[in-house]
Amino acid sequence: MTDPQARAEKLSRELDSAFRNRADLYRLLLDELTGELGAEKAEAIMIRAIEQRGKEVAAAAFASFGANDARAIGEAFLAVSPDGGLMYPTDVERGDNRIAFKVKRCPLKDAWVEAGVGDQKLATLCRIAGAFDRGLFEATGVRFDNVTWTPGHGPGCCHIALTNRDAR
Repeated sequence: MTDPQARAEKLSRELDSAFRNRADLYRLLLDELTGELGAEKAEAIMIRAIEQRGKEVAAAAFASFGANDARAIGEAFLAVSPDGGLMYPTDVERGDNRIAFKVKRCPLKDAWVEAGVGDQKLATLCRIAGAFDRGLFEATGVRFDNVTWTPGHGPGCCHIALTNRDAR
């Protein structure tokens, strides 16, 4: 394929497919673990593992940042958002000591909805996926707040806020 535009579009579709595959794995792992261990223990195990992965990524991606670099961490995060931010479009609010994102679309949530997952399981899967963000951002030392999707939350997905540790 020599046409750069066609190649970029193909790579974008493949990237979206890879994230949807990740969503399917989360869903299937949750089902299997729930069957073996019960819902509460299954969710706890998945959250621990996914949060740990977030910490691993933070160690490489945010090693040069500190607990009072919330806005810079948020900007760095946005700068590497997959597919130039198209995969996870966000509304962003910036302040001197903080940055907040409202994620308008999530390929994981889209895949779960398309798989016919009900609202309660969807909320569980969103909590599980949100553990990555918690691991990623809490590892930097900034204050991290995250509201993952729940029934009645409306469209979109999670709302994330990062605030400098020492901010009042």
